[in-house]
Amino acid sequence: MKRPAPPLLALLAVALAAGCSSYRPAPAAFSKSLQAPYVLDSGDRIRVTVFEQEGLTNTYSVDQAGYIAFPLVGAVPARGQSAAQLEGLIAAKLRNGYLRDPDVSVEIDRYRPIFVMGEVGASGQYSYVPGMTVQKAIAVAGGFSPRGNQSTVDITRTVNGKVMTGRVHTSDPLLPGDTIYVRERLF
Repeated sequence: MKRPAPPLLALLAVALAAGCSSYRPAPAAFSKSLQAPYVLDSGDRIRVTVFEQEGLTNTYSVDQAGYIAFPLVGAVPARGQSAAQLEGLIAAKLRNGYLRDPDVSVEIDRYRPIFVMGEVGASGQYSYVPGMTVQKAIAVAGGFSPRGNQSTVDITRTVNGKVMTGRVHTSDPLLPGDTIYVRERLF
């Protein structure tokens, strides 16, 4: 039996190490972000109710810059705000010369979409539903392709303004705006 040449062994070792180095477990911030209050971002649609002010009560979309265009007060920064924080911000702006004691309520009307890519039946953009897991999102995207890795996937998520990617199990929960990438399995 012939032994492989030493340079060939070194090349094989480097190739195996490179294949293993692509593993990125989910950062600790992934779990923490699931427990934190939901924060608004571009693509979210909210329902703002100003009690006894029918002209101000409406549905508003968070634009690409992270603002909502609100009557009387103009652009209100919504990106990074929870619904409760945005209620206070709108009430403060309305109190500044428009209404004496505004009572404002903000609720999420539609969450920003999730994205599913890779080895699935139909890659694309899909609506987020509260309580959605990776497995449910993949089912909505047509299921795994015959070559899809069905145990773990890569998720890209924005946490505290930073974009992070980590590998999670298919039973893990999702957040609005997540991008799921289903890798090809080796065998």
